Amino acid sequence: MRLVDAVYERVIELVKERRITVNALANLSGVPRPTIGTMTKSSTVKLSTVYGICAGLKITLQQFFDSPLFDPENITD
Repeated sequence: MRLVDAVYERVIELVKERRITVNALANLSGVPRPTIGTMTKSSTVKLSTVYGICAGLKITLQQFFDSPLFDPENITD
């Protein structure tokens, strides 16, 4: 899985855990909905975008990246 795909999957996991929509996350985080939605079409994702999402979810970057999705064997790029 590409790193950018892992980031998007993690966002979706966290949204589902909190029972909120991606639109609600956009409002909470200040990250535009299209930015969140187009992550998988991009080859990169800005750390500032992930940071904004974390702030909206009230979690740390460490908590965000603490997922098997980011284990080295799961990332192909």
